[in-house]
Amino acid sequence: MDVKELIQPKQKVDVLEKEEKKIVLYNDDVNTFDHVIDMLVATCDHTPVQAEQCSIIVHYKGKCSVKTGEYDDLKPRCSALLEAGLTAEIV
Repeated sequence: MDVKELIQPKQKVDVLEKEEKKIVLYNDDVNTFDHVIDMLVATCDHTPVQAEQCSIIVHYKGKCSVKTGEYDDLKPRCSALLEAGLTAEIV
């Protein structure tokens, strides 16, 4: 009994991946820690501890990535941070 192998040529498959973006929050001299923490909890679904850690990083380092994801998800979150007087952008 002969065994025959069926070999198919390799096919090129294009995979469309959505590019992951992030919201970067910047330090300012206007907003209090409490305000920043409250906004991160409300808009970015942070726990209070996560929000506090991010606010400390922003204070000492000048900026912090506070949320990653698809642009369509981040746009309203970033807009809410901006409307609350924080300085943020999607990169």
